[in-house]
Amino acid sequence: QVQLVESGGGLVQAGGSLRLSCAASGRTSSILDMAWFRQAPGKEREVVSVISWSGGSTYYADSVKGRFTISRVNAKNTVYLHLQMNSLQPDDTAVYYCAARRFGGVAIRRDQYEYWGQGTQVTVSS
Repeated sequence: QVQLVESGGGLVQAGGSLRLSCAASGRTSSILDMAWFRQAPGKEREVVSVISWSGGSTYYADSVKGRFTISRVNAKNTVYLHLQMNSLQPDDTAVYYCAARRFGGVAIRRDQYEYWGQGTQVTVSS
């Protein structure tokens, strides 16, 4: 099993920045793709960004391209996933979830991910 714990959410004004982090523990050697999803009130959970095991392949939703940057560090017993979010807008307000799976391919569908964190709230005020 893999456990994911997010941190770094909070309240920020429009135009500001936040950095989200996710620490993966457990059978981290099995993890390939990792991703950030988000869910705003009354909306479906949507993919924000995905990164391959090596970091060499990434995906960004159109709504965050040029503003968000995903990265990861594969340490011996822990994998760290980060999301640097710049130029935040009120539409970015959501609960952000870290996700991981045991397969590669830079998957972007929610149902393709096996492991999920509890989520961290990001609120952007106008």
